[in-house]
Amino acid sequence: MLSEGTKAPLFRAESTQGWIDLAEYIGTRPIVLIFYPMDDTPGCTTQLCAVRDAEPSYTGFNALVLGVNPGSKESHEKFAAKHGYDFPLVVDMNGEIRRQYDIGKTLGFLMQHRVVIVIDLEGKIAFAEKGLRPTEEIMEVLKRIAG
Repeated sequence: MLSEGTKAPLFRAESTQGWIDLAEYIGTRPIVLIFYPMDDTPGCTTQLCAVRDAEPSYTGFNALVLGVNPGSKESHEKFAAKHGYDFPLVVDMNGEIRRQYDIGKTLGFLMQHRVVIVIDLEGKIAFAEKGLRPTEEIMEVLKRIAG
């Protein structure tokens, strides 16, 4: 995965809420990218439900939260509707976004790693860690980059 301080790669991709062009948000708000392996699995559901439940905290920092995985738009839409996610789930079916951020794969190279990336207002990676990151940890990063 890319290291902190690296310029965040820009992408344009379809999501559950229309097309997302990262370039439109750089410099205007912090961005939280949540790379997760699969829609509607226990770990991924837990992770994204925590984001949903912390929505007021993310909103307080004006953060754009994006879930990213190789699932189809239809799969993402079902997953989002089932659990009430009001943040976009980005389609990365060909793995281009995952590769831009140097996110590896696991389980015989079948699934992408679970990684959280926070991008600051200058478009640089302020946080990059694998695993199920606690909401409090992400909020601390957002607080730090807010100044």
